[in-house]
Amino acid sequence: MIDKKATVQTHAKHEKDTGSTVVQIALLTARINNLSVHLSANKKDKHGQRGLQLMNGQRRRLLKYLERTNYDGYIALTDQLKIRRGQRIVR
Repeated sequence: MIDKKATVQTHAKHEKDTGSTVVQIALLTARINNLSVHLSANKKDKHGQRGLQLMNGQRRRLLKYLERTNYDGYIALTDQLKIRRGQRIVR
């Protein structure tokens, strides 16, 4: 089980920050890690696998947005959460 309040407090920019991109990515990462542990023990849980794929896609979109808008914050967050980064999009 994830501790949602602790995750939000760790990554929030101010006291009432619960929906910023950084907080959303941190919460999704915690849920993804939790579900990955579950799926390693329950290989036939196809509905759980689909949920994991949806969460990975949502986190990927949020990370892409953060990379575009705040590259330094993107680098810091991926290092802190131990998320692999893709190649940088140069435009």
